[in-house]
Amino acid sequence: MRMLDLERLDAATLGTDPCTYVHVPGFVRADALREINRDYPDIRERGNFPPEDLSFGPAFATLLEELASPEMKSAFERKFGIDLSQNPLQLTARKYVDETDSGLHNDSRTKVVTVLVYFNEAWEHEGGKLRLTRNEHDFTDYTVECEPKDGNLLAFVRSSTSFHGYLPCSAERRSIQMYWVKPKREQRDPGSAGSLVKKLKRFLKRG
Repeated sequence: MRMLDLERLDAATLGTDPCTYVHVPGFVRADALREINRDYPDIRERGNFPPEDLSFGPAFATLLEELASPEMKSAFERKFGIDLSQNPLQLTARKYVDETDSGLHNDSRTKVVTVLVYFNEAWEHEGGKLRLTRNEHDFTDYTVECEPKDGNLLAFVRSSTSFHGYLPCSAERRSIQMYWVKPKREQRDPGSAGSLVKKLKRFLKRG
């Protein structure tokens, strides 16, 4: 793939504490990161937004295509030893966070695999670094920390122990959140893979 380093994902060590996870620094290639940031959606408020609600340039469109590709899904199936063939993909983009967005939590049981990818080219804040923790109360009891920059990726299999979050910060924090979910959510969620594909087709047709 032009933008994503699947070989680096394949080679990354699989963690199991506190849940099954993989941390891949530099998952987005450095030259692609600059293009993606040039064409990043013009988001002006906090929140997670599905691609069909955003305007963005061609490099970001290519990124979405690669993230939603069969090759990407297969890479996570191999890494986690899980069959995702019946699990639809949901994806949202984000640009800003503030102190109210922090805190530890676990994803809902409707999610099977969570993938987070970060696009800032630098990160100078103490907060905002995603951690996997052994409980939902103590930020200091963590096993991995992912800085939200340089195309870094942190992905995990949702379980009863997949607690995660970051210390408070208020900053521009560019990220994509991806989830393979249980099939029943596909029809009622606007961030499903079907709507993502439609958005990409419309964008490429305009181009």
